[in-house]
Amino acid sequence: MTANNFPKMLSPKIGLGCMNLSHAYGKPVAEEEAIKSLNAALDMGYQHFDTATLYGAGKNELLVDKALMHRRSEFFLASKCGMSMEDGKKLINGRPEHLKKQCEASLKRLGTDHIDLYYLHRKDPDVPIEESTGALADLVKEGKIGAIGLSEVSAQTLRQAHNEHPITALQSEYSLWTRNPEIATLKACEDLNVTFVAFSPLARGFLSGAIKSQDDLIQGDIRNNMPRFDAQHYPKNLALLGRFTDIASNIGCTPAQLALSWVLHQSKNIVAIPGTRFVSHMEENLASHEHQLEQSTIALLDELINQNTVSGPRYNQAQQHEIDTEEFI
Repeated sequence: MTANNFPKMLSPKIGLGCMNLSHAYGKPVAEEEAIKSLNAALDMGYQHFDTATLYGAGKNELLVDKALMHRRSEFFLASKCGMSMEDGKKLINGRPEHLKKQCEASLKRLGTDHIDLYYLHRKDPDVPIEESTGALADLVKEGKIGAIGLSEVSAQTLRQAHNEHPITALQSEYSLWTRNPEIATLKACEDLNVTFVAFSPLARGFLSGAIKSQDDLIQGDIRNNMPRFDAQHYPKNLALLGRFTDIASNIGCTPAQLALSWVLHQSKNIVAIPGTRFVSHMEENLASHEHQLEQSTIALLDELINQNTVSGPRYNQAQQHEIDTEEFI
């Protein structure tokens, strides 16, 4: 089973993660401004928009509806199920009946009868992956979704799910400072003809150079709970940025474009979905696929920022329990 329904898009390797507009990075963007930003993204060439049930407890899907659904034929729509906010608490539930119920709610919020790519946002440790995948396969048969994706799972889980039904995409965090996919999932995706979708390819904004200290993170920003941004680890990580910025300057691109270009050079199967609140950053990110990196530059970057030079784990203990990805020993 090698079917892959991920489209060849106008900007084939850069999509837009919509989470930042409603979720995780402090106060949500005002609706009118967010609607303008999403339409500006579509106008400038983005054709792949990624949202989820979790983001803003459904508000991000509602935003995508208000902003873009009058232009539904112009873009590829991805959303996610299996992780949501229930009574103010995050809930991971991969039971078939729950996933189908969430899909119906997503379709309603998005104002559509079809989601092009629907991910299992997190693997439920209490539900066999084959059961969750089987429920999503039913949604494919019913025409409610076009393809199945998985998020933050291991190569083994991917293969188990793919044996149940072809998986089109695997989404996981991947950047210079989060190399876990290199352990096994990048290779598994290539073997199975599965598109690898890299979220947080800018290392949650770190590689853009915008976060000079922990004081730049406002209340409600999820990075306040991530070890790499805390008082112990962030000063050590900031020490890596000077040379990284110099490399970007020397080859004539921005730090964000350098980070994205590095990700896109790692596999022919990769799509990156940086998220941002700013139209200017959307333009900057979209242009990153125009930069071709020399092998010597890639080698410099690999030596500078990797799992051995970055200080701190990417998730705290509670967040780590939510994922199924491989870890470096």
